[in-house]
Amino acid sequence: MSDNAPSFQIEKIYVKDLSLEVPGAPQVFLEAESPRLEVQLASGSAQFGEDLYEITVTVTVTARAGEKTMFLAEAKQAGIFSLRGIPKEQIDPLLGVACPNILYPYAREAISDLVTRSGFPPVLLAPVNFEALYAQRAAQAPSAARADLAS
Repeated sequence: MSDNAPSFQIEKIYVKDLSLEVPGAPQVFLEAESPRLEVQLASGSAQFGEDLYEITVTVTVTARAGEKTMFLAEAKQAGIFSLRGIPKEQIDPLLGVACPNILYPYAREAISDLVTRSGFPPVLLAPVNFEALYAQRAAQAPSAARADLAS
């Protein structure tokens, strides 16, 4: 393989931030009502070297029974990826789709493990279609740019 050949490589995968709050413990464990789960998902990227990018996928799960918060768990899963010789037009889809697809299973596992260790049944998060999310953001970007020009 020549030095000019395009390469996409995982350099490191790690948990950047992990938090859990159980504000009503220990009484919350006596609740008979099944909790309602709210899941929020975010991803981001930052270039920090010539060919190096840090990608983060943040998953926040809030469990509520009525008005009470049973727990709030958040995992920020991160990875360092090197993109060498990749055509410019292919970089954004790699950072917005491929990298989050690699990181999300780690974030799902971190959330499930964290919630289980806190004494609650595991939370099994559904798969996420990062390609659809990326397409949705790309479709909104031109309208946001037009709105900026109009103001």
